[in-house]
Amino acid sequence: MFVDSLKAFSTLQNIDSTSIGFISLDLAVKIYHDISEIYNQSVSPSLSKMESDIDVQLRRYMKALMEMNSRQIFYPDANFTLRVAFGQVRGYEPRDAVSYGFQSTLMGVIEKDDSTVYDYVVSPRLKELYAKRDFGRYAENGKLPVAFIATNHTTGGNSGSPVLNAKGELIGVNFDRVWEGTMSDILFDDSRCRNIALDIRYALFIIDKYAGAGWLLNEMKIVE
Repeated sequence: MFVDSLKAFSTLQNIDSTSIGFISLDLAVKIYHDISEIYNQSVSPSLSKMESDIDVQLRRYMKALMEMNSRQIFYPDANFTLRVAFGQVRGYEPRDAVSYGFQSTLMGVIEKDDSTVYDYVVSPRLKELYAKRDFGRYAENGKLPVAFIATNHTTGGNSGSPVLNAKGELIGVNFDRVWEGTMSDILFDDSRCRNIALDIRYALFIIDKYAGAGWLLNEMKIVE
């Protein structure tokens, strides 16, 4: 039934004992149950033990780091806590002859366009705006900022965090960290650990020029 969307939706919208029995006989459901059973019996126990062992060792490691660097301030995790990190917008050089600037632009998005890779499909509307250089008031020196990196510490749970400047103004939204800095949960190296934030100007551009919802900006105080 799950290869036919109309049949699937019709069945799921009218659930009763008969439809539940019908669903349980579906090949996709049977495969799901078989995979779940194998996972729960053969994978999950070993995985849970390994994850528990890692947690214990990580606590020991962090305890040793904190004792060794007793004067250093360690960032807390981002689980159900108010977590504030601070840093500077700055590029980095992770290895010899490799250097990353602090900012990316819409030009880079267009350059990465690849219709065969879902994450790199650029919509016709965005291409149109780029071709016309119709960036509204959000461009800087003729280029539209998309994202920037900074020396802030970030961890799981920080995605969506507001990024503020020294004046308390929203300048971005944190969503990732650079590849060379993924070890920052264990050891923060300010020479290569960088958080990645969506530039708020790009967010405003998407709302205003791309989505045509500029009326939303009337509810905001835009600092230029």
